[in-house]
Amino acid sequence: MSVTKEEIRAIKKQKLATVKCLRSLEFSTRYFYKNLHNRKFVVRKHHKQIARALERVLSGKCRRLLISIPPRYGKTELAVKNFIAHGLSLNPAAKFIHLSASDALAFDNSEGTKDIVQSPEYRRLFPDVRIKKSTDSKKKWYTTAGGGVYATGAAGQVTGFGAGTRTDETDEIEEWLDELLITIGQKRKFGGALIIDDAIKPDDADADIKRMRVNRRWNSTIKSRLNSRDTPVIVIMQRLHPMDLIGYLKATEGLASEGGEWEELVLPALGVNDAGELEALDPSMHTVEDLKKMRDNADEEVRIAFQRQYQQNPKPREGLLFPDSDLKYYNPKEILVEKLSEYRHTHIDPADKGGDSLCAIVGYLIGNKIYVADIIFNTKGTDVNEPRCVEFLKQHACNSAVIESNSGWRLFRTNIKRAIEEDGSDCEVDAVNNTTNKHTRILEAAAFIRNHFVFREDCLELPEYRRFIEELTSYRQDQSGTNKNAHDDAPDSSAGLAKYFRTNFAHLWQVVVNS
Repeated sequence: MSVTKEEIRAIKKQKLATVKCLRSLEFSTRYFYKNLHNRKFVVRKHHKQIARALERVLSGKCRRLLISIPPRYGKTELAVKNFIAHGLSLNPAAKFIHLSASDALAFDNSEGTKDIVQSPEYRRLFPDVRIKKSTDSKKKWYTTAGGGVYATGAAGQVTGFGAGTRTDETDEIEEWLDELLITIGQKRKFGGALIIDDAIKPDDADADIKRMRVNRRWNSTIKSRLNSRDTPVIVIMQRLHPMDLIGYLKATEGLASEGGEWEELVLPALGVNDAGELEALDPSMHTVEDLKKMRDNADEEVRIAFQRQYQQNPKPREGLLFPDSDLKYYNPKEILVEKLSEYRHTHIDPADKGGDSLCAIVGYLIGNKIYVADIIFNTKGTDVNEPRCVEFLKQHACNSAVIESNSGWRLFRTNIKRAIEEDGSDCEVDAVNNTTNKHTRILEAAAFIRNHFVFREDCLELPEYRRFIEELTSYRQDQSGTNKNAHDDAPDSSAGLAKYFRTNFAHLWQVVVNS
C-alpha cells in the first residue's frame, strides 16, 4: 500500500513536534497549551527564566531549586502541570509528588496534568505514556510504565508513594550514561521530582502554628518520600513571611552560593533593568505605575502584600525596628548633598563571599541630619570590594572612614588605608573592634537612625541600595537581646555610622544623647 505525500508530510511533522517537545520544556508547554486550550501560552521573560532553571533540574545539574514569583504569573502551568507532563514524556516511569497549600489545589493541578497527558495530541506524540485506569484518581495515578503522580496538601499525609527513581533501580551502566549525558549538556533519563507549589495560603502566613507545621513536615515527613538523594526538589511560591518554607529552607540548609544545597531564582514584580530604570516583570499583569501605586499605598496592608507577594521581600507584620514608614527620604535631584555637606564619613563592615554582605555606607552631614548618599552592599568578596571601597572613599571625598577589623580584617583596612594615602587623600582611615553584642548596638542606635538618617527616595532604582533598604526595613526587634534575624549587615553598618557621628558631633544631638 503506497503512502501519499500528504501522509509523509504528516509523519515528518509529528516526528519534528515530538523531538522539539522532548528537547524543550518551553516549547512543550506552548505546544500542548495551544492544543488543549486553543489559545497561545504567551511566553514572557520570566517564563524563559523559569524554564531555564527547570531545564537544569531535568538535565541533573540542579537537585534543589527555589523559585519565588508573584501570584497569577503562570508558574503553576509551567512548573507543575507541564513540567510533570514533560517529565513523563522523557520517561514514562518517572514518579512525581506534588504538594500545595490544600488538597483541593493539589488535586486541581494533578487533574490539569492528566488533561495534558490524556489529550489526543500528547497521546499521538507520546504513545508510551498511558495512565492505568485502575488508578485514575486526582490524588494518585500511575502510568502503565510504573511512573505516576501523587498529589496532596503540604500539611497532609504522603503515604505509599515516593518521588524519583530508587537508586537500586539504576545499574552502574545507566548511572555512567546519565553522568555522560549531563556532561555534554543533554537530558538524562529523568526519574521524577518532588514539586511544592505555594505550600501555604496567604491568610495562614502569619499564623505561626500553621506555617511552622508545614516547615517541620519538611524534615519529619516530606524529605523521607524521596526515593533517592538525587531526586530533585522544586519549591515555587509567592513569598509570604520571612520564615515561610523558602525562608526556612534558606535558613536551615542554605543557598548553593553560600555553600548550601539550594539554587534560587527570585522574580520580583517591580525590578530595575540594565539601564537603571524601573521595569515590570510582566506588564500585561501589572504595569510599573500599577506596582508603584501598591508600593506607595496609604494602606499598610497593601504595602506589606506588595513587598511580600509581589517583590518577594517578605517583611514581618509586627516588631519591625526600622519600618519603612518611620524612615526619612530625600530627593537627590532637589537636595544636592555634595554642595551642602559639612562633613562626610563612611563606615565599612567587610565580608567575604558567603552569607554576609560587605556594607560601605557614606553619610553626608548637613545640619543635624545625616544624608545616606551611597551604599555598597553585596557578597562579591574582597577581590571585588576592596578596590571598590577605595574608589568609594575617593568618589565621595570622605573626611574619614572607619573599618570594622574584627575576625582578621586588619589587612583589609591596611590595604585601603595605604591606597588612600598613596592617592594623596586627606581621608582618615581608622579601625574599630566591636566587643558589644551586635543586636544591642543596633537597638541603641535605632531611634537615632529613624530620627536623623535621611535615605535616597530613588533607592529602588539602585540595586545595592535597594537590597540594603530591604534588609534594614525587615529587621525585627527582640527586647530579650537575642538576635533572631537572618541578616543584620545593613542595620549593623547603620549603627556604626550613627555611633561615629553621635560621638564626634555630640553637640548637634545633645538632647538625644542625654535622653
